[in-house]
Amino acid sequence: MREDERSIVCFIGIGSNVADPVSNCLESIERISLFSHIRITKKSSLYRTEPVGLKEQEWFVNGVIEIKTKYTATTLLKVLQQIEKDMGRIREERWGPRTIDLDILFYGQEVIKEKDLSVPHPELHKRRFVLIPMYEVAPYVIHPAFGISIKGLLNRLQDESRVEVLFENPNVEG
Repeated sequence: MREDERSIVCFIGIGSNVADPVSNCLESIERISLFSHIRITKKSSLYRTEPVGLKEQEWFVNGVIEIKTKYTATTLLKVLQQIEKDMGRIREERWGPRTIDLDILFYGQEVIKEKDLSVPHPELHKRRFVLIPMYEVAPYVIHPAFGISIKGLLNRLQDESRVEVLFENPNVEG
């Protein structure tokens, strides 16, 4: 937990393409909400997204949530990894199929480079499936390493992969 007890605004990327991806994403959001030091403040719509990297697999369901947390970035990562494990995530293949994938996209405006944690997520600025739901909940957020807003990153994006709204979230407030 953070020593000063103030909450940090963070953004978590959510994705799944195994079994029932929509249910997996919704279940992961529910599990995240159960932690007393995490409060979900916004949720994006869920999107059906074309795989990036390893193309020969099922399409993904992706979304983004905004949270406020009192956890350190390292503790938040451990919480998310435990949820992945509890939901049956097995890390076999980079960019491969997954029951659930939970990524810290931003942790406040901090830039963190540790052995097991890089924040902002090092690939988010290259991925349409992250930027579109991120734009839905927080177009104004500035990437702390680049000094460019999510809207600006989306406008510069070269990724042409398809991202289609599955379920619109008319009330993005948590």
